[in-house]
Amino acid sequence: MLSKAMEKSLNEQIALEGYASFLYLSMASWCENQTLTGCAAFMFRQSEEERQHMLRIFHYINDVGEHALTPAVAQPPYEWPSIQVLLEQVYAHEQKVSASIDRLVAQSYEEKDHKTLSFLQWYVEEQREEETLMRTILDRIRLIGEGPQSLYYIDKEISAINKIQVAEKAAEGGA
Repeated sequence: MLSKAMEKSLNEQIALEGYASFLYLSMASWCENQTLTGCAAFMFRQSEEERQHMLRIFHYINDVGEHALTPAVAQPPYEWPSIQVLLEQVYAHEQKVSASIDRLVAQSYEEKDHKTLSFLQWYVEEQREEETLMRTILDRIRLIGEGPQSLYYIDKEISAINKIQVAEKAAEGGA
């Protein structure tokens, strides 16, 4: 059983993860329209991953006998001035999600809710991985620079990173 405060906080996290899924889906669409197919594939995968994160919390709330709520999701942006700006916004959003998970962990400690604390440890590690991935991507984009062929190389690099991520997830059993 969850406290009402924890149930509310977890439902808020569902909404944040749902928004991330739609934000990344919108970003994938923008990338496709810019013919950045590698970036689009990466963002489509990120969108699905965020949806799975949302569902994982959704099921947890219901599993412990409370009521998960389907969130209303605000319309995310649909245009960006550049792929660099788009990816910087992904990193910023991942940092926002990490901060939210940290607040949930702190709340779990305060409430001595060991089941939820244990459940959230997966998210702590997942967010560390997500932030590391986005920092790596942004570092590589800085190395590529902004010359006339930079979009080609950025798209190619993100496509390669995406393929590695897909292979790693498959090796883990799709977790």
